[in-house]
Amino acid sequence: MQDRARATRKALLESAAHLFAERGYAGTSINDISDHSGKTSGAIYFHYSSKEKLALAVAREHFATWPELAAPYAAPGIPPLEKLVILSLDVARSLSEDVVARAGARLWAERRCIDAVVPTPFDVWSLAATRLLAQARTRGELAADVKPSAAAVTLVCAFFGLCTLTDDLPGGRDRGEQFDQWWLLTLKSLQAKPDPAGLLARARAWIPARP
Repeated sequence: MQDRARATRKALLESAAHLFAERGYAGTSINDISDHSGKTSGAIYFHYSSKEKLALAVAREHFATWPELAAPYAAPGIPPLEKLVILSLDVARSLSEDVVARAGARLWAERRCIDAVVPTPFDVWSLAATRLLAQARTRGELAADVKPSAAAVTLVCAFFGLCTLTDDLPGGRDRGEQFDQWWLLTLKSLQAKPDPAGLLARARAWIPARP
């Protein structure tokens, strides 16, 4: 693809992501994307044959980055439950700061309005969480009654539910505070020897040291 065409596709995708994140799929039209991007509707249809195709491109762009977020947590050096907390904070930051991530998450939530199959985002996170919980089990750090695969699915669903709802909670509550409270409650059930405040503090201490 020529550089000019690649730049146009990128500009269209970013404009669409901004509008999908802000207004949702149904609330965004091709004309809106044209106005926001400064490109003609003809250019949009040339690169993306429909609004559905453009929405899928935004969703795929978002989900394509998630394995890269999960990959570092296969490496040794950080206890697995701490890795799990850090990973969640990475994902939460991505959803907060990256417009493509926000758009991808909203498009998935609105997938029934889209006449196309939107990629399923959660398999990567369920597998990553299962692996980390299984490692915690091997190290004797996981509560005896916690089954890694079942707990991983529950954690992923609860986490993304919290991500979705936090911004709409009354009083404009701080996202970081909400995640801290969630982990303090959750870690009590996950840890063999509960010390949720200590583990959360250790996990947060790793974040500035990472590239």
